[in-house]
Amino acid sequence: MRREDAEELARNAKIHDVWLTLHGSYFINLCGEEEITEASKKRLIACATAADWMNAHMVVFHPGFYGKKSPRHALESCAKATEDVMGSMRSLGIRRVKLGLETTGKPSQLGSLDEILTLCETVTSTEPIIDWAHVHAREMGKLKIIDDFRGVLYEVEKRLGNDAVKNLHCHFTRVEFARNGEKRHHTMDEVEFGPSFESLAALIAELDLKPVVISESPLLDADALKMRDMVLRFGATEGL
Repeated sequence: MRREDAEELARNAKIHDVWLTLHGSYFINLCGEEEITEASKKRLIACATAADWMNAHMVVFHPGFYGKKSPRHALESCAKATEDVMGSMRSLGIRRVKLGLETTGKPSQLGSLDEILTLCETVTSTEPIIDWAHVHAREMGKLKIIDDFRGVLYEVEKRLGNDAVKNLHCHFTRVEFARNGEKRHHTMDEVEFGPSFESLAALIAELDLKPVVISESPLLDADALKMRDMVLRFGATEGL
């Protein structure tokens, strides 16, 4: 992204009171061999630089793939690489941008809930990004009832504190999955696919959360409005 475009976006976001985050490159693998990891770190730093220009609050990214490494070794590699990126960001004067580590939807990818929370416990200025569809697909349809969602929020709070839950950044869509995890996204009206947003909406209202919820439905804007309206029907405050 050109700097002038990013700065224009920042000005328009301020005028219209839009909270900006940036989704990083999909060509990032912080668990790979040295050459792949170094190239991924450079891409992530470039994304953080663009986020800084546009006054975005966070760069969201998928950490990487296990490949030939054990999950433990991949997690250690990812933590070190993420810390290196944060160090480079600080040296460049990028201090307001955080890194958002996203849960992933395939068992071949690093990014289980436990792994994401471990990374956030280990590396400063990082936050968990709960992609509910990914959690659902990765764990073979885990999110069925409200207590399944509550369990995820409880784990985030237990390990990262109340603010991490209160201001959670998350993604939502219905999702189709198979043994290898996520296959494709579906709209809110395709009720044969889970998870249902109703349980999460009820918890947002019940717990008085103030999350960022990004629609990843094939109908981004229409389904975003449906999700917002559902939360409001459950009695959440008008600050969404």
